[in-house]
Amino acid sequence: MSKVILKNIIKDFDKNRIINNITLNIEDKEFHILVGPSGCGKSTILRLIAGLENITSGEIYIDDNLVNNEEPKNRDIAFVFQSYALYPHMTVFENIAFPLKMKKMDKKEIGKKVLEVAKTLNIEYLLNRKPKQLSGGQRQRVALGRAIVRKPKVFLLDEPLSNLDAKLRVEMRASIKKLHKEIDTTFIYVTHDQIEALTMGDKISVINNGEIMQTDTPDEIFYNPKNKFTAGFIGSYPMNFIDVDIKDNTILLNNSIFSLPFNYDKNNITIGFRPCQTIDNNENIIKIKTKINFIEVLGDEKLLYFEINGQKCTLKGKFDYNQNENFILKLNTLSFYYFNSNTGERIYY
Repeated sequence: MSKVILKNIIKDFDKNRIINNITLNIEDKEFHILVGPSGCGKSTILRLIAGLENITSGEIYIDDNLVNNEEPKNRDIAFVFQSYALYPHMTVFENIAFPLKMKKMDKKEIGKKVLEVAKTLNIEYLLNRKPKQLSGGQRQRVALGRAIVRKPKVFLLDEPLSNLDAKLRVEMRASIKKLHKEIDTTFIYVTHDQIEALTMGDKISVINNGEIMQTDTPDEIFYNPKNKFTAGFIGSYPMNFIDVDIKDNTILLNNSIFSLPFNYDKNNITIGFRPCQTIDNNENIIKIKTKINFIEVLGDEKLLYFEINGQKCTLKGKFDYNQNENFILKLNTLSFYYFNSNTGERIYY
C-alpha cells in the first residue's frame, strides 16, 4: 500500500496562513494532481508530505503510519523537482546511482538497477554523459530515473515539465503517465497547467488560497464543477461568467429575455457557459445580439471576443465572421451553469 492521507492540515508562515485546514485521501497507486494558480499552496502541500516543511497542525499518514515527526529520508518518498536538481559533475549513470550508493548497495547490483531504469526511460545511451550535455527532456528523464531507482512508496513531482517547450511537454506527459502504469505506485503531481491535470490525473484536487475547492475525476471536474473558481480555472479557455440581475425570475441578456429554469429568491446570479459550447438543436435556444470586438485565429477554429451585458466573453469554433461585425449569438440554456454571485458556489436544480 502507498496511501497518503492528510487530515486537517494547517501551515502558517509567520502570521500568514498558507494551507488552511486541508483534508485529502490519496489512494494506493493513484495518479493524483494538485492544480491551481501560482502561490495557491500546492507546492507547499507537496513539501509537507515530503517532510521538507513542518506542518503547523494536523496529521499526515503514509501507509497508515503517522509521519509528522519522521525525517524526509525515513518517509520512503521520492521528490522530482522542477529544476531537475542533478549533480553537474556526475554522469547520468552516477546521478541515477547516487541514492543506491548512499544505501551502500553492492556495485554490481547498482549497475543492474541503473541499467534497468535507464532502459525503462529510454536513456541507456546517455549514461556516460554529464547533465550539461543533455536536453531539457533528457535531464528530466534522468531526474525521474534517480527517483525510480529507489522504488519508493510515493512519488512527488513538483511542476516537472514547466521548463520544457510545448511539444516536449506533450511527449513527457505521455511518458510520465506510461511510467506510472509500469511502476504501479502512487504519484502526487503538482502543476498550474490545467491541460496537464485533465490529461494525466486519475483524480484532481483544485487548490486556491490554500484550500481545496474540489477533488474529483477529470470528467467531473470539467463537466460538474462545484464552484465558480473550479469552473473558471479548468478548461482550455476559461468559462464565460455573466453577473446579472433577476426580476420576476427573468434575466435580460443584452436585448434578450431569459427565464431561469428554477425559482430563485435573490436579486442577482452568475451565469456560466464554456467558449466551446455548440448548438445541436433548436430547443432551449436564446439569441443574443452582440458585436465581435476581436478575433483570434487558432488554425481551423477561431476565438471570438464580444460582450454580453457589458461583460467580456469568448466563443470558440469554426466561424465566418469579421472583426467589428454584428452577429447573433445562439446559446443553449440547458448548458448554462449557475452560481451564487456572492459565494461562488454552484446552484443545482
